[in-house]
Amino acid sequence: MSMKPPNLLLALSDAPRALTDVAFLTMAAPLLRKLPSARRPQSVMVIPGFLGDDKGNGPLIRFLRHLGYTATGWGQGRNLGTQSFSEDSLRAAMEPLISAGNGKVSLIGHSLGGIYAREIARADPERIAQVITLGSPFGKGRHNASHANRLYQRLNPRPDGRDSEDTLAIPPPVPTTAIYTKADGVVNWRTSLQTGGNHNVHNIEVPGSHIGLNLNAAVWYWVAKKLAA
Repeated sequence: MSMKPPNLLLALSDAPRALTDVAFLTMAAPLLRKLPSARRPQSVMVIPGFLGDDKGNGPLIRFLRHLGYTATGWGQGRNLGTQSFSEDSLRAAMEPLISAGNGKVSLIGHSLGGIYAREIARADPERIAQVITLGSPFGKGRHNASHANRLYQRLNPRPDGRDSEDTLAIPPPVPTTAIYTKADGVVNWRTSLQTGGNHNVHNIEVPGSHIGLNLNAAVWYWVAKKLAA
């Protein structure tokens, strides 16, 4: 399947629009903090997108802690691709969260981090409560539909056998929410949309930029709603 990346206007404006997302989040934060709190012990790991790290997800993690969740980042430094971290180390970082969450952890992944979250859930569904992806390009045609792909390939030159478009496009066997924005300036938004009629999958459109999805008031609202459900 052939898809094009977002047009030049969306691409060049994505970072400036992310600043608008942050400004709106600042105004909406007092209302978001009044959303329902966790009703039972629940753990959440937030996985950063390509070139992102836990510091960038810090506001979202603190918001989830405010709502009563045991929430952390992934603890693997900057996300430079599959060859920049150890899967064993990531699984070890998940263990305390799984214990604190009565045997399960929910995964939230921004962009590339959401692809990791889906694949972790595919491999170990018994220990994953749910997956929420934020602008994650897991759909068919993803390689040609992203402005970040060329840099990603340079940093990850060795082929990864798990990077099959046919496999990545299949939802993991756990409740999954795909949050996306049609104004995405980094990846074609269609690749962030789960196709098919799987009853465990919910697609949610929000306004905003790709870069700012982890600092987007609408995203925080839906994340809180999904975790509470």
